[in-house]
Amino acid sequence: MKAANPRTGELDYEFPVSSREDIASEAARLRTAQVDWEAMGPAARAAVLSKFADAVEVHAPVIAEALTIDTARIAVAWIEVDGLVRNLRKWAARGPDLFAGLPSEPEPSAAPGFDIVPRFDAYPLFGAIAPWNFPVILSHIDAVPALMAGCAALVKPSEVTPRFVEPMRAVLAQVPELPLAYVMGGPEVGQALIEEVDYACFTGSTGTGRKVAEAAARQLIPANLELGGKDPMIITANADPEWAASIALRSSIVATGQACQSIERICVARAIAEPFLDALVKEAKAVEITYPDPQSGHIGPFIFPPQGAKVQAQIDDAVAKGARVLSGGTVEQLGGGTYLRPTIIADVTDAMVVMNEETFGPVLPVTIFDEIDDAVNQANDSEYGLSAAVLAGSLEEAAQVGTRLQAGAISLQDGALTSMVSDATNESRKSSGLGPSRMGDSGMLRFLRRQSLIRQTANALPIAAYAEGQR
Repeated sequence: MKAANPRTGELDYEFPVSSREDIASEAARLRTAQVDWEAMGPAARAAVLSKFADAVEVHAPVIAEALTIDTARIAVAWIEVDGLVRNLRKWAARGPDLFAGLPSEPEPSAAPGFDIVPRFDAYPLFGAIAPWNFPVILSHIDAVPALMAGCAALVKPSEVTPRFVEPMRAVLAQVPELPLAYVMGGPEVGQALIEEVDYACFTGSTGTGRKVAEAAARQLIPANLELGGKDPMIITANADPEWAASIALRSSIVATGQACQSIERICVARAIAEPFLDALVKEAKAVEITYPDPQSGHIGPFIFPPQGAKVQAQIDDAVAKGARVLSGGTVEQLGGGTYLRPTIIADVTDAMVVMNEETFGPVLPVTIFDEIDDAVNQANDSEYGLSAAVLAGSLEEAAQVGTRLQAGAISLQDGALTSMVSDATNESRKSSGLGPSRMGDSGMLRFLRRQSLIRQTANALPIAAYAEGQR
């Protein structure tokens, strides 16, 4: 199978696709290894995760180099690799404490004569299907806490961004006791993975997420889904317009807007709308693309070129229905890459696709409100409920608005904070996800199954106790 270089457009990388037999064999190997892995106990597993973190850190330049080609990003590639190291060390530190806090003492039952001893074990084999937008982070964000819990982990990275896997496998070979493996290929490999594992996690579009949920349901296994978003940002009349514009722009266009937590709808109070838009357009026009020099600029090409065509279609639909493009607006082909400069769209309405469907690009549609109730209603009028943001005159004012929004995590006086704050539990609403939060302590605890040892502390009943006529 071949993958394209997003900066050149050339199919310049070839990798073998895992066959159905390969996947089954890898799953069987991991299941065997998992028995000893779980038996090691939390402290020993934490030590192995720390060893893996050290190995990743040593080889970070090689991993980041491959990831830079995968994603056409340099700074964010390093952020991803550093993020993997931090994730490993975080769970190595937090995991043993969580295990120590699990109940283990006998608890009296409500039924007389019995008590209950709780115990916990891990799902034997965890599986992840990861997307292309943050390949290293999202291939491991669920796998690491699953490993800490005692699971073995089988991961399918995206076939769009496969280059980082080879150096990661080389690092993994230095930690042979870690039951983690990668399988490679397209949707058929993801389907086969689901058929082999005991717990599936998927990060990606809502449409594909529904298919994953259906496949997991057929296997009768849990499915944790982190899906699409159409995150709103409300900016109240008391917010400083220039400050708000700076935050709104960054929250929307980092990584070319290819992030589920990107701000994709902005609703600003009429009293500051004009200076806000002026500042937002000024900021947007100052942003540079990373062409022709990949080591300068702020945003790069789309990782997956077809995404550029989808985003352009949304912009064109908005213009055809009366919207005004104040900056950007045209997808460009430069040196084989697909680029879009930050695009500010005014006079948008709910009838436009850009206000309803996930964009996944550096596009900021702006609407104006008169009453805060109207802003809240507009923000909540979406099939999505991943996260949201509020910028106001104070934290207190922002919180008053934020608690009314239907989303799993609300950034106050900033935007897209779920990418920075990993210990904030975030349970998605509506079509943005399914299952426990990957953030916070539930990130690990969801991979443990509780078992109850029900102890008879009196006299067991004989069959005579059930004889007819006893009442």
